[in-house]
Amino acid sequence: MRTTDADGLHTLGRWTTDRAASTPQRVAIDDRGVELTYAQLDRRATALADRLLRSGYAPGDRLATLTGNSADHVVVLFACAKAGLVLVPLSWRLSPRELAEQVADSDPAVLLVEEEFGALARATLDLVTAPVPVTRMGEQGVEQAPPPPGGSRPADLARRPVRDDDPLLIIFTSGTSGRARGAVLTHANCFWTNLSLSRTAEITSRDVVLALMPQFHVGGWNVQPLLAWWMGATVVLERTFDAGRVLHLIGDRAITTTMGVPATYLMLAEHPDFDSADLSSLRHAIVGGAPMPEPLLRTWHRRGVALTQGYGLTEAAPNVLCLPPEEATRRVGMAGTPYPHVDVELVDPVTGEVVEGAGTGELVVRGPNVFAGYFREPDHERAEQRRRRGLHTGDLATRDADGYYRIVDRLKDIFISGGESVAPAEIEHVLLTHPGVADAAAVGVPDEQWGEVCAAFVVLRPGVPTDEQDLREHCATRLASFKVPRHLQVVTEIPRSSSSKILRRVLASAWAAPQRTAVPDREVHP
Repeated sequence: MRTTDADGLHTLGRWTTDRAASTPQRVAIDDRGVELTYAQLDRRATALADRLLRSGYAPGDRLATLTGNSADHVVVLFACAKAGLVLVPLSWRLSPRELAEQVADSDPAVLLVEEEFGALARATLDLVTAPVPVTRMGEQGVEQAPPPPGGSRPADLARRPVRDDDPLLIIFTSGTSGRARGAVLTHANCFWTNLSLSRTAEITSRDVVLALMPQFHVGGWNVQPLLAWWMGATVVLERTFDAGRVLHLIGDRAITTTMGVPATYLMLAEHPDFDSADLSSLRHAIVGGAPMPEPLLRTWHRRGVALTQGYGLTEAAPNVLCLPPEEATRRVGMAGTPYPHVDVELVDPVTGEVVEGAGTGELVVRGPNVFAGYFREPDHERAEQRRRRGLHTGDLATRDADGYYRIVDRLKDIFISGGESVAPAEIEHVLLTHPGVADAAAVGVPDEQWGEVCAAFVVLRPGVPTDEQDLREHCATRLASFKVPRHLQVVTEIPRSSSSKILRRVLASAWAAPQRTAVPDREVHP
């Protein structure tokens, strides 16, 4: 099958073809002990692409999936890449109502369902007005006999070569502030973000990558796995995170690199087997979602693991800023400098003027990694216009004199207390430096005198004695008085999205509920 032409130099469909030609017997995927070579991966993906096209699927058609991390899912992705189709991986963590909204929004030609999630799929489709064809994943399902496509059909059904600007993925954003939207990532977006990743967190054919991020998340594809398949490495797929099993896998499979969020590394570090686990093969790991707290950073460094930290967002496919391992302890809390091929600037959120030199402003991103827009949103800009004007991230960032960036907080999360701007992320960072705090979140809540004050929610670390007074005194030595939490509440868990972002709206709603149990303390404003 011809998948590229002069306008398709950066399409991903031939990645498996090239690998199957050069390293056919090398293991591409280890899925719970079942191995798939590059020759087998390419053969299955090519056959599925052909069957889909012969069944009437056309470039631009969406294939929605409801599945855990699996080799079958990887086959579907590369089949989409070869045929010009679009993969829409849906989150099995969502409720049927949430999934029904995303199915309706993405208007898929088919829904591919892993058997484990059959009941969830049926409950979802009961809430969807338009009928959606459904079939199973894998060689006994869609790879054997795709159903006729449904959904809205494109006007031009003719076969054509896949182009760089064709959509490859529609990833629904986490929806931390409201209804999720489908971010359209093209072949070129994925090509360039993986190229930039290869220049900062190199993967070679000798690597064994442990893929922990769910494949409905952009990091499940574009932070290590796709780069690994491009380079000819082996990817070990994990479906769910279990700290004890992951520690065993690192030694058993000789894992060389992986990616996770700070909570991932915290749970691993706190597992009873951490100190005795064989981590000798693990030379490098990537941290995403939030900065790594310094105590946790040093814990992993003591085990000989180099950590690359960074910042990204789905709409940037996702890589934007990167802090290399050699800067980790010198610049704790920083997100780093831009990846290669990525340009950023700071813009004053009030005046709209570009901030020069050291300063603070909204982070704006430009580059070939910036997405093509949200699927079927009427006011979305053309991709080239967005890249020229820049992707306004909604994140407030500071840049120091050396050009290193630190993410302050979401602009919408910053609250005003007594006329002063307060960033919840700053308070959370301070709370996490207390040895008795395992996790923390902060939100602004209404206050009659000051307009808003901080309510902090903390998960305590077992075996480390502390109390509210101790935590406030800890904050008071590191924060201005108007930032010190007025309210503190101990909780068992901080609500987070699938990408580990704190769901502040959930905490704010819980605080506003009549049954809240948080204990107000003495006034802390000057």
